Amino acid sequence: MKLTIERSTLLSSLAHVQSVVERRNTIPILANVRIDAQGSDRLRLTATDMDLAVVDEADAAVEQEGAVTTTALTLYDIVRKLPDGAQVAMKLDSGDGGQLDVVSGRSRFRLSCLPIAEFPVMADGELPHSFELPRDHLRRLIDKTRFAISTEETRYYLNGIHLHKAEDQEGIARLRAVATDGHRLSCADVALPRGQRTCRV
Repeated sequence: MKLTIERSTLLSSLAHVQSVVERRNTIPILANVRIDAQGSDRLRLTATDMDLAVVDEADAAVEQEGAVTTTALTLYDIVRKLPDGAQVAMKLDSGDGGQLDVVSGRSRFRLSCLPIAEFPVMADGELPHSFELPRDHLRRLIDKTRFAISTEETRYYLNGIHLHKAEDQEGIARLRAVATDGHRLSCADVALPRGQRTCRV
């Protein structure tokens, strides 16, 4: 793997993905970010905590395709301290699980890597339902229900918001969000997205 990317572009992508990486992790691979150099112009960064995965894509000049995992917070700190407008070159030495060289101007860093095969893959693909929803509608649903989401790890099945189709008192179809922690119940709804007859998330 070999690529060059603008510092601000890389910093923005790393800021997004490293937000799910915990500083203290009992599973070493979860402290890493997966870096995929694709085609001749795409860089894909992925981080996960096994509950949530964040993926960000950015423009980059890819000389050689490849993939690697390296410590997310260390890479983020390095890129953050580089000067504005700097170009960052990344090159993987000695294959999967080797060393990642990060070079910008006269600064050189060598980061250790873990094998790409150890990085957990979150299931993705075609889901049974898909729809588009205005951002304000989604924000309203989350804001009105999130206070009742359980934070107990033992009751993980209550750690989310149930989205489903429901009818209001007039019989009009709505998209409803419901959350509970076992003591409180919150409910909010918005107009059902166009073309969506059934949905349950």
